[in-house]
Amino acid sequence: QVQLVESGGGAVQAGGSLRLSCTASGRTFNIYAMGWFRQAPGKEREFAAAINWIDDATDYADSVKGRFTISRENANRNMIYLQMNSLNDEDTAVYYCAAVLYYSGSVYCDWKSVGTCDFDSWGQGTQVTVSS
Repeated sequence: QVQLVESGGGAVQAGGSLRLSCTASGRTFNIYAMGWFRQAPGKEREFAAAINWIDDATDYADSVKGRFTISRENANRNMIYLQMNSLNDEDTAVYYCAAVLYYSGSVYCDWKSVGTCDFDSWGQGTQVTVSS
C-alpha cells in the first residue's frame, strides 16, 4: 500500500499563490502517477493535475492550465508539489493528493486521459480558501 500526506493549504487573497506538498510512503515503487484533485463545497471532486512517474510528464485540467504547476522534488522523488498562482475564489476547495498504482506489474490507466483513471491511494486532503 501507499500512504499519502498533504500539506501547505491555507487562506490566501485572490491573485495570490500557494504551494501544496504531498509525500508518498510505503510501497512507492508501485506508483505509476500521482495527481491532485479538488472538491469545492457542494460540488463533485474534480481532477486538477497529474505527473507521470516514468518520465515526469504532466497533465492539467483546463481550469488550472497556465496557473498551476505540478512537479516532483529532485531530492526526494516521492514528494510532489502543486504550485498554484493567480488564485481566484473558484479555486477554493479541499485539495487531495492521489496515486495510480501498478498491480502485478500492470497499470490500467491511459495517460492521455489520466484524470479519469482509478486513483487507488488518497491523502486526507488540505483546505485552500481564496478570498476576494
